[in-house]
Amino acid sequence: VMMMPLGYHIVVLAATVMSAAHVISQEMGGPVEPVGVDVGVMVGQVVEHHFTGCHLVLFTTTQHSHVFSSIIRLMSVSVEAIVVAEAGWVSQDQLTQDHLLKGLWGDTRTACRALILDVTTSNNNTHLTFRLAEAAGLWKMPETRVVVVGGTEEVEGILLHNNFRNIVHALYLAVHFPLQTPPLERVWVYRRCLYCNNGEADVQLICKCNITSFPQYVDYLFYHEPFHNFMGHKMLFSTVPYFPYMDYTRDSEEPGTKVTVKDSLDARLLSTIATKLNISFEIREQPERSRGLQKDGRFSGMVGQLQREEIDVSGPMATLAERIRVMEFLSAYQVDVMSIVSLKPTPLPQHLSLIRPFAGELWLALLMSVVAWGATLWILQRAWWFVARDRGVQFNTALLYGWGALLEQPPPDPSINISGQVLVGWWLVFCLVITTGFRSSLIAHLTVQGKSHPPEDFEDLLARNNWKWGIEPWLLSGGVLLYFSRHTDPVVKQIYRETETVSLAEALQKVKGGGYSFLAVNFKIEVELASYHADNYGQSPFYISKKGLVLLAAFGWGFRKGAPFYQRFRQLVLQLEDCGIIPYWTEELQAQRVKENRAAAAMVTRASVENTLPDDNAEVILGLNHLQGVFYLLFLGSFLSILTLLAENINHIHSSPQANNNCSGKQEK
Repeated sequence: VMMMPLGYHIVVLAATVMSAAHVISQEMGGPVEPVGVDVGVMVGQVVEHHFTGCHLVLFTTTQHSHVFSSIIRLMSVSVEAIVVAEAGWVSQDQLTQDHLLKGLWGDTRTACRALILDVTTSNNNTHLTFRLAEAAGLWKMPETRVVVVGGTEEVEGILLHNNFRNIVHALYLAVHFPLQTPPLERVWVYRRCLYCNNGEADVQLICKCNITSFPQYVDYLFYHEPFHNFMGHKMLFSTVPYFPYMDYTRDSEEPGTKVTVKDSLDARLLSTIATKLNISFEIREQPERSRGLQKDGRFSGMVGQLQREEIDVSGPMATLAERIRVMEFLSAYQVDVMSIVSLKPTPLPQHLSLIRPFAGELWLALLMSVVAWGATLWILQRAWWFVARDRGVQFNTALLYGWGALLEQPPPDPSINISGQVLVGWWLVFCLVITTGFRSSLIAHLTVQGKSHPPEDFEDLLARNNWKWGIEPWLLSGGVLLYFSRHTDPVVKQIYRETETVSLAEALQKVKGGGYSFLAVNFKIEVELASYHADNYGQSPFYISKKGLVLLAAFGWGFRKGAPFYQRFRQLVLQLEDCGIIPYWTEELQAQRVKENRAAAAMVTRASVENTLPDDNAEVILGLNHLQGVFYLLFLGSFLSILTLLAENINHIHSSPQANNNCSGKQEK
């Protein structure tokens, strides 16, 4: 590795360790300082046992690092990048910094990362190394394994530096200057522990090692799990109310106040995690009661608190693409869906019960069939009359015969030849099938009363004439707002344009009036309707759509970027979800809240509902209301007969004078 002298500078080597030769100090040759040789060999042992296949990054503040020289000579590496940066690199423009740091930590395929930091020099440039590490985003990668080589005076200052705040595994090999001990007994090994000091980070002396004794501590140093016991570590949790995920009472009226959590999913999850990991949570209400909106790359609300690292965890919230860039997300619950609340299905109009057994197109087909069959019979008989000069059949006679046969009361057979009789025979078979189907369908419709179909999805809402819908203002924000505003489906766009914002009470009143639907989150509206709008049997005048509309991909907690405990939390939540605990808790919390609300509500509220709901299971006796369509049909037939009589009389009056004149003329002759 060739390096040019640039005054105060940082040398960065990024490489992938492909293989490692067996590390022994005797293999070293050349004029290398003994301290560098011994420490370099020890670091090489770490690389050999734990960094093979990892993306290795080396930082040094000196131009000629004996530690780096030892590692490069001992290890077989595939060098990916070498970056030499001057001390003033951090003041350069963003494009230059991005170029220097591009690919420093590998790419998305990199599964293992390691950093070796050499601060053995006395040029006081350690702060530049940390500035480089901060700009390179070391704090975002808690699983990066860090090995620092330096003097004994800077152990705590370096291992407890803010740049290492999220690092899980960090070692410090402290070299004593000047040399006063035999070469093999001068390296003290320290480790950074995250929570060992009553829940806070601290530095622990692991051993006073030499090349021979050091390897026996390596496995412990990098495979020790620090997340079984957090030693009472306190985490800051920011939240907003959203049952059944989170519910609480505020301890004061001040913004951002502490809250007392009530029974909810978050309360149970946090309690379980706290007991399992020996951890505590300070739970505060988000001062703006907002999950977070983006403006100029900065977020407000809970996401903004995570972005600024003011809190450790927040929830509940939805996952969005722009939020993921500044935080980690954990899907902790069952996703709530949007439901359409409408008036409960009502019985269809009884005056149409007579025609309801057949669809409209079938009735039209029957009418056309009667006319077509009558015309066909009339044409056949006219053709026979033209050939045989026998008696013919009038068109109205053929038409009325087809209609009478369909009603199972046909007049005398009007056919006068075999072809007509064949046509009549097949028509009677057709009438038999049609009347049998109508009779059975009519019995079924009169036995089980038909009901209206409330809307199940957005397409159903748009398909209804003069139909309106609304949503609560608080729901039309955050992830739901982005779903509607960014969706490309014309149906969703039209739903969004025509949606009005209403309060819950106002919306339910409009739903009761008919022609109106209410868009609401399923968990909340189920509890609301079962608590305050249902009788003792659970009957409610409202209908919740069965097809839930999934608007959000996931719902859960947000973690600050690089949180070292994220994977441990994720592991515990997934275990609870896999065994069905979280869905069970969700149903239990809903039932429990309904019971509490009904016990606290006034009985008069439910009594008014109880007396207005029809009993679907009651025995139905057919009455005038059910068969009113038959009487309407009778009245219609009587009216048509009167009109026909009137037409016949008028025609007879107009034709009588002409007939009388003809008779008078014949008598005179």
